[in-house]
Amino acid sequence: MDTPTSTATDLGALKATQQTVWASGDYAVLGITLQIVGEQLAEACDLRCDERVLDVAAGNGNATLAAARRGCDVTSTDYVPALLDRGAERARAERLAVSFRQADAEALPFDDGSFDAVLSTFGVMFTPDQHKAAQEMARVCRPGGRIGLANWTPGGMVGRMFQVMARHVAPPPGVASPLLWGTEAHLRELFGARAAAIRSTPRHFNFRYRSAAHLVDVLRAWYGPTHKAFGALSPTRAQVLHHDLSVLLDELNVAAPNSLVVPAEYLEVVVQRA
Repeated sequence: MDTPTSTATDLGALKATQQTVWASGDYAVLGITLQIVGEQLAEACDLRCDERVLDVAAGNGNATLAAARRGCDVTSTDYVPALLDRGAERARAERLAVSFRQADAEALPFDDGSFDAVLSTFGVMFTPDQHKAAQEMARVCRPGGRIGLANWTPGGMVGRMFQVMARHVAPPPGVASPLLWGTEAHLRELFGARAAAIRSTPRHFNFRYRSAAHLVDVLRAWYGPTHKAFGALSPTRAQVLHHDLSVLLDELNVAAPNSLVVPAEYLEVVVQRA
C-alpha cells in the first residue's frame, strides 16, 4: 500500500477514469444505507447551528444531510453531478436548505478558512493525489476548525474486499492505496503541521443483507468500483470473482446462516485545524 504517487499527468488521467467509475451503477442505492456514519461523524465533530460546513466528495449526501439536520449552513460538493442530484433530492424531501456544487476535492473552489468544519465520509480517501486533497481540506477549514473523516481501514471488510478485487483486476500502478486513509500514521503524514490534534476512533458499520450472494449482486449492480471490475472480466472470470467475494463475506458473517450481517471497520477521524 506504500506505492509512491504517480506523475501529475497520470493522476489527471486517473481522475477522469475515476469519474467514469463513480458515475457508473448508482452509488446512492448502497450509499443511503451508510447514513448512520454521517450522523455519528456530525456528533463526533460537535457541529453547531449556523456553523459553515463543507462536505467533500459528498456522494449522495450522508454527511451533508447530517450537518443540515443540525442547523448548519452546508455546502455539498462532488465531481460526479449525478451523485449531487441524489443528495439534492434527499435535501428537498426533508426541506433542508443545502447548497450543492460540483467541485474537485483536489482543487476546492473556496477561499482559505471559509468553513468551520469540513467533512468527508468514504469519499476523499479515493482521490488520486492524497496529499493535495488533504491540503485543500485543511486550507478551506478555518484555524481551530474541524476536519471530520470516515475512512475504510485496510484490515476491515471493505479493505479485504478491495484486496480480493485486486487479484482479479489490477489497481492503477504507481498510486497510493485509498485504504491508507484508514491508518492514523498516514493521516498524520497527510495533515502534518496543519493539524493541531488528530483524534481517531475505530468503528464498525454493519452491512445487512439476505446473503453473501445478495450483497455481491448489489455491489456488482450499483457500486462503481465493483460494477466496473465485473464489467472488465469475462463471464467465467466474473463468476470466480463473485465466488471469492462471497467466500469472504461468509467468513465475516456474524449472523445466522439464513442472513448476512458483516461488520465493516472504518476509522472515524476528527482533525483539529492548527
